[in-house]
Amino acid sequence: MQTISILAVEDEPSICDNIIYAVEREGFQISCVSTGQEALEILKTQTISLVVLDVGLPDMNGFEICKEIRQKSNIPIIFLTARNDEIDKILGLEIGGDDYMTKPFSPRELVARIKVILRRSNPESTNEKPNEFTLDIHRYQISFQGVDLGLARYEYMILKMLLTKAGRVYTRSEIMDAIWAEPLASFDRTIDTHIKTIRSKIRDIAGDLEVIKTHRGIGYSILEKYSL
Repeated sequence: MQTISILAVEDEPSICDNIIYAVEREGFQISCVSTGQEALEILKTQTISLVVLDVGLPDMNGFEICKEIRQKSNIPIIFLTARNDEIDKILGLEIGGDDYMTKPFSPRELVARIKVILRRSNPESTNEKPNEFTLDIHRYQISFQGVDLGLARYEYMILKMLLTKAGRVYTRSEIMDAIWAEPLASFDRTIDTHIKTIRSKIRDIAGDLEVIKTHRGIGYSILEKYSL
């Protein structure tokens, strides 16, 4: 099984610590350095799967580092920057970056993007099946493609219900009766709002992938292939 090794190039210790924590939770190896020169030296001697590269480093500009890397390697690169200028994003992608995240960012989202890029560049690299849900009933967590969705209580209960019998259409009334202690105090719109939030959290990981199907005037189902 291939070992995934991430190199983070970031000069802010707190950000580096957050990246290390999030990446190691996924079982990946990670090193973090604070200068571009250190990063280039590591890339000469070690096999790295992906680089998370800050644009504003103390010794070199991240874009210049990317250009040097691209002279010898097609290794995936995700840029980090405190600037939100569209021109910077375009430049980063044009010179060979694979993705671009603006600070402050969610470490969970960064990990999700890392996994998507690794899967795209090497489908066997993340050692998991794509588009797969996993359920942790002890922690009340549901993960998608190996990333915890961070669901609130009712979101967790709704998605668990749909996954348990994937393909079945549940009416809004059935969902209310099964989950809410006082279903009459809830409204159809409550279900719709929770479903919208669940979809948004899945899209944070998988882009525009549609997992939950709306049956107009009836309710919702989850695609049968996602059955637990």
